[in-house]
Amino acid sequence: MTLNLYQQTSYALSPDYLREEADRLRQENPALAAWVRSAGIIPHTDATQIQAQLMAESLLQKGLIHDVRDFFSGLQALDCLTQQAMWLVIHMTYTRRVWLDGRDIDCADFKENPRGHTGGALNMVPAYAGLLALNHFTQQPRDWLIGQGHCVAAIDALQLLTGTATPARRQQYPLTEEGLSRFVTDSYDTHLQAGGFPRSTLGAHVNTHTAGARLEGGYLGIAGMQYAHMPLPGERLVAFLSDGAFEEQRGTDWAARWWRGEDTGLVAPVMIANGRRIDQRTTIAQQGGCSWFVSHLRNQGFSPFVIDGRDPAAFVCAVYYMEIQLQQACERIRQGDASYPVAMPYCIAETVKGFGFPGAGTDAAYGLPLGAHPAQDSEALAFFRQGCRQLFQPETHWRAAAASLKQPKRKLAPMLAVNCPEPEWSERRESAMSAIDRYFIEITEVNPRLRVRIGNPDELRSNGMNQTLDQFRHRVTKPEISAAEAIDGCVITALNEEAVLSACLANQAGINLVVAYEAFAVKMLCALRQTIIFSRQQKEAGDPAEWLGFPVITTSLIWENGANDQSHQDSSLAESLMLKMADMVRVVFPPDANSAMACLRSCYGDLGVVWNMVVARSCMPAFFNAHQAQQLVQDGAVCVRGHCGAEIQLVACGAVQLKQMLKASDRLRQQRVAHSLMYVLEPGRFRSARDVWEGDIVADTAVLQALFPARVQYRVFLVHTRSEAFLAVCRQLDLGPQKTRALGYINRGGTLGCEELLFVNRCTWAHVLAELEDLCGQKGGTWLTAEEWVAVQGNGDPYDVIGLHH
Repeated sequence: MTLNLYQQTSYALSPDYLREEADRLRQENPALAAWVRSAGIIPHTDATQIQAQLMAESLLQKGLIHDVRDFFSGLQALDCLTQQAMWLVIHMTYTRRVWLDGRDIDCADFKENPRGHTGGALNMVPAYAGLLALNHFTQQPRDWLIGQGHCVAAIDALQLLTGTATPARRQQYPLTEEGLSRFVTDSYDTHLQAGGFPRSTLGAHVNTHTAGARLEGGYLGIAGMQYAHMPLPGERLVAFLSDGAFEEQRGTDWAARWWRGEDTGLVAPVMIANGRRIDQRTTIAQQGGCSWFVSHLRNQGFSPFVIDGRDPAAFVCAVYYMEIQLQQACERIRQGDASYPVAMPYCIAETVKGFGFPGAGTDAAYGLPLGAHPAQDSEALAFFRQGCRQLFQPETHWRAAAASLKQPKRKLAPMLAVNCPEPEWSERRESAMSAIDRYFIEITEVNPRLRVRIGNPDELRSNGMNQTLDQFRHRVTKPEISAAEAIDGCVITALNEEAVLSACLANQAGINLVVAYEAFAVKMLCALRQTIIFSRQQKEAGDPAEWLGFPVITTSLIWENGANDQSHQDSSLAESLMLKMADMVRVVFPPDANSAMACLRSCYGDLGVVWNMVVARSCMPAFFNAHQAQQLVQDGAVCVRGHCGAEIQLVACGAVQLKQMLKASDRLRQQRVAHSLMYVLEPGRFRSARDVWEGDIVADTAVLQALFPARVQYRVFLVHTRSEAFLAVCRQLDLGPQKTRALGYINRGGTLGCEELLFVNRCTWAHVLAELEDLCGQKGGTWLTAEEWVAVQGNGDPYDVIGLHH
């Protein structure tokens, strides 16, 4: 069978031809006819029947089945299992009990407050069931990714019925009436157990307790940007996507632009096109439905086709042939008969929201399809019972079906390890970004087995990453000779922060680096947050994530980005991430080359943790030697000057801020005022731990007592971020409003130089001393000249403080 013919059966051939061909095949093949007759509520269209026959012949030719009857017997089992899983999903939404003999549920056994994303979950059952069946027929395991994570009930139900759930879940919910009743009761349970943790792991979205889960799927569109970068060569991934997500996130239609068979496994994108959001039709439905979407995808370099999303067999056939098509396209490229990008196959599974149960296709189908509570409404109760009867399968039948679709064993993935050599420490004035550039090349050279991905929204070279760009080059389909571009480039470049970040987040078996403008990196927050949450869930479940520490380097900072006015001046990403779990996201402010390399080295030594490195691209002095830089990363702060026991303590966080604090310290030295100057690299180390996991990362008591002793009477902070966010995080360092002042970004900016930006945000060395004078009860201007004092009060010439001629 040719792939063109397969795609024609799904979209282009006339209904009359399909009907005649299906009739002929049923007459010639009794096993096919028996499968069609025994389908229950599942329709087997003429096109799907033809596709199934062709797949059976292909499997027979490859020696994967002994007889075509084996295949259609398997499809009959698949229909049975699919309907029973849909039956279980309905009970997960509405009831506290199941009866394995199919008897009606009494009103007393309904949940008081039914909950569930029921329509989407019902649509996902045929899709995931089809994946399990395909694994069985081909004896090849496949990873899966689900963009609509709220449909997790489908996967949880099928995994339990087929014995592919996690061992803990199988033990907790045996396939008995008691076990399954506990399973449906715990679904969407909002109660807590002793200790304040959720009682149930069967939540509203995919989580780490769902076997094989890789993404929560809470943010629509993220899965669509990751799947083309995920599998390693030799692996297979099926990505179940959402038509609602299509309108959510730009970048989901670039997969064909990025995929390369040389460094990535087979991917099969499958969109579940049910045409409805929560209370309105999707944009695809409004634009003209699947035919419009087919045209759109073709324009984006895909090879799309439409299947019947109600039929699990249609998914089996679709993914099988998508993989063949992608393999053949890659082989043509290897032989020199074609070039990238490939026309990536893309399956559109057209269905009705909530197919298989009353209320399908209505707005109510998103959540509770009956529109009323069955325990309180007789009509809803009648519809519930009717729907369940149509789906119910005898226990002996679904148990036999599940047993017949055995899953192939997976190979254990090797532990991910990285060699981080000693950096080439610097003693000269240079940009920390140049040092990161140099050290990243060294790390990748000694770790050649790790797949490299570099996320670049724009201007990697202007951000100081010249060697990295020249070595790894932009990934394009038609390289320019004069540019750092290549077909197999490892730098994923697009003016879309979420897309380039997702390319790296997907590379969980490799080594990654993301470099972005600070002000625009905040657009990465949703995708980062989803990853951080999932990784913490894995940690709490005792199965921590194994991907290497993930560096997100934000540069072109507030204080060095005056050429583009205030639109390029914002510290929101660092502030937001500092408020997340301190053990899962490390926000650091390395002020020089040595501390930046020390941070990067520690980042790659971490597992399952995001590091946001806020790094100036400007040249800076070597504030710290190799030993100090490593001590700074280890403790989170270091003493720069003076004795920590002095009553006055200056605290800097940020490269530019350290330079200003050194000026303030110089003036105090001139005035013979005893003080210490501290540098805080990682504010989160000095927070009040909110749980045991943060307790493992916060600074030791000995470090706190040594660097920030109780004898300090006055403390002034000068920080890169907004001071309120910094103080909220560093709660242990705040002596209270009578003894503490904090200066930082106050949302003032414009087309200004660094010194001018510092002045308008009241963040110069002179503003620090003015605040310190007020704290200590000194007369204004005690440590400042008259001109400097007037300037910081807003009545004089700023350049009397800045020290430059205007």
